[in-house]
Amino acid sequence: SFIVQAIAYEYRAKPSNVYGKVTFDVFLLINGSLGPLLIGIAVATFFTGARFTLNDMNQVQWETGWHGLEAVLDIRNLTLGFAVLFLVRLNGLLFIMNTIDNEEIVTKSRRKLIMNSLYFLVFFLYFVGSVLVAKGFAVDPSTGSVSMEKFKYLHNIIRMPVVIVIFLAGVAGVLYGLFISLFKGSNKGIWFTGSATVATVFALFMLAGFNNTSFYPSSLNLQNSLTIRNASSSQFTLKTMMFVSFLIPFVLAYIWYAWRAITDERVTEKEINEDDHAY
Repeated sequence: SFIVQAIAYEYRAKPSNVYGKVTFDVFLLINGSLGPLLIGIAVATFFTGARFTLNDMNQVQWETGWHGLEAVLDIRNLTLGFAVLFLVRLNGLLFIMNTIDNEEIVTKSRRKLIMNSLYFLVFFLYFVGSVLVAKGFAVDPSTGSVSMEKFKYLHNIIRMPVVIVIFLAGVAGVLYGLFISLFKGSNKGIWFTGSATVATVFALFMLAGFNNTSFYPSSLNLQNSLTIRNASSSQFTLKTMMFVSFLIPFVLAYIWYAWRAITDERVTEKEINEDDHAY
């Protein structure tokens, strides 16, 4: 999906494009829809489980030839998939409003933002609600055995106050960014929704793996579920990764520099018409 996106952006406006712009626009539509949908479905399996087992060499054996893609048949997985899809769309619209200096485009983006925001809230709230009242995959800290526990993820969020603070702050940030964009005429909503999206997803990951919980459970054989204890690297490797990730923030600095260079000035129609490399 993402390979198709890169190719489509590169070749859709080239003079030697024998397929026409429409073909590559369809590719972009497929990527923009299928990519986020499948990512959301994959993340949802952290809470709903996947149909796999592990052999003696700890290699994954899927129950069917679909190799995990059967997750698309679970309604809870689909709801998070669509929530991620519409979250990506609304963040994209907010980004356009913040970076493009064209009143017509900004107005159209703000109009489309309304329905995409409503769809996102419906799917996201349904998924969160269904997860909190469902059984979860609990790990016995003394034996490492996995069992089903009623309201497991609700228990997680209650017992980890830091997580609930991060989660609520993320949700509040998304709502605030949408509010100022829709009702205050602001074009700065992306700064709130973007950072709040990171916080919300981070909180979901902590709910899925902390507090003695299997972060990637097997619905076929509970004891084959992956946990922080049985799926982590060695302590040395984890320490090395921690130092590289948190104490040497080259990646974060690069992201900041690159995005600042891209968004330093708002894009105008004149700039696009005069740019030979415009897509």
